[in-house]
Amino acid sequence: MNLIKDKWLPVVRADGKDDIIAPWQIAEKDNPVLELKAPRPDFQGALYQFLIGLLQTCFAPEDHDDWLEYWEEMPDADKLNTSFMNIAPAFVLDNTNGPAFMQDIDLGKGEEKAIAALLMEFPGGKTLKDNTDHFIKRNTVNKMCYGCAATALFTLQINAPSGGRGHRVSLRGGGPVTTLVRPAQASTLWQKLWLNVLDAESFTASVSVLSSDVFPWMADTRTSEKKGSETRPADVHKLQVYWGMPRRIRLKFNHETDGGCDICRAKDKQLVTKYSTRKYGVNYEGEWIHPLTPYLFDKKKEKPPISIKGRRGRISYQHWLGLVLSDTAKGDSAAKVVRQYLEERARDINGSYLPVLWAFGYDMDNMKARCWYDHTMPLFKLDKNQQNNMMGWVSELIESARDTAEALKSQVKAAWFSGPKDSKGDMSFVSIPFWRESENMFYQLLERLSQLPGSQRQAPPELYDTWLKSIRSLAYRLFDEWVLESPAEDLDMKRVTAARLKLQKQLYASKIMKSLADKAKPEKEDEQ
Repeated sequence: MNLIKDKWLPVVRADGKDDIIAPWQIAEKDNPVLELKAPRPDFQGALYQFLIGLLQTCFAPEDHDDWLEYWEEMPDADKLNTSFMNIAPAFVLDNTNGPAFMQDIDLGKGEEKAIAALLMEFPGGKTLKDNTDHFIKRNTVNKMCYGCAATALFTLQINAPSGGRGHRVSLRGGGPVTTLVRPAQASTLWQKLWLNVLDAESFTASVSVLSSDVFPWMADTRTSEKKGSETRPADVHKLQVYWGMPRRIRLKFNHETDGGCDICRAKDKQLVTKYSTRKYGVNYEGEWIHPLTPYLFDKKKEKPPISIKGRRGRISYQHWLGLVLSDTAKGDSAAKVVRQYLEERARDINGSYLPVLWAFGYDMDNMKARCWYDHTMPLFKLDKNQQNNMMGWVSELIESARDTAEALKSQVKAAWFSGPKDSKGDMSFVSIPFWRESENMFYQLLERLSQLPGSQRQAPPELYDTWLKSIRSLAYRLFDEWVLESPAEDLDMKRVTAARLKLQKQLYASKIMKSLADKAKPEKEDEQ
């Protein structure tokens, strides 16, 4: 199977019918492809990154004008096919005697594993040995078709978590957040992908050579048994960020077709049931920056940037600033494709295609996948002055919300326990409803702020007043729901009353709350 030449990508076309296509068919104009239709949400995100990586590698526009030309009208599908065919030899999946997609070219004798182990959430060896696979059971995925096996392999390589000594993590670290710009309204898959392809002036020109500096599986793996064998950005081509291969894996093909794929349920297809693996694959170190991922930058510039990871709880508006612009308080900075959109592309895109930010990724606890996050956030057309204003205004709103969420957690805990400091355990579940239920109000205020001219340095007082009243009222209500709805015999009303009074004090007395309260006061007219 060749992932460039063969049809294996599940999609939906404009007529509403499902189809299976080869990558170059994303540019077909007759009954165009509207969306991918992967059988799992992590596969959906991975296939987007696969196709964006192909376009960036083979079909990157020369400059913004070139990018805009293909935004307004997709290229001829045959032209795209020709460009993809230049690298087709690197995308053979089942090449048993040579380079194979995302697989070690000379693995030798490795540890044999069931194909399900490619999936991020499946129990590992210790879990199976201890018989603690209570929630995600073994033996539910025993066979994958070639398309699902390729997607699972790619998903693992771009998200690979720490897996013990010698099990290398992905180029972006374990479980990175990916942020893509995508149209809010109905659009073609081509437009969804093209919004996230950088021009050669901003990133790098396309390549047409089958270099292992781009595709690491085209030569012997840069193994990392010894200290000093790290792979840094200067050691390989810049495009390897899209094709990183930290894990040494070789799929085993026995051409079995019995039973169908346990992922997509397709019948009568060749299946994969096992793979081999070894430790000490490519050890990515240094200042790697992936264009599709936001990063935390060290303010002292003494440490390399760290990719933003999946958050425990959920991705919510508290992360908007760092995912879209820059959260100076935390050091978070938006992905390069997001910044490229805001700084250049937003002004030239037709208003009917105003994009949103799509953020997704795993929340990993070392080898354990705790959750998959998938969230959209609004984007706005902002000039430089508006961006600077928004960073200041929005940081105040988010900081006040964080203070409120923390106060809510601590006082619910104080109401529940006589010794709250001695009561261990994660209380994030208390604040999750707060972030969820205050989200609409936040984005409504954000919309109003985005419409203010860049010359206006102060946000309207009534906006702060609305926000403060909203989050305080929500905090009180959630406190009452969490505490007062407990069985009466479990309530210590003296403790509950003290905790609610403490909550009220915190919602008025903290530094950020006092600051916003001052800004919420109407400006006094100068006395005549």
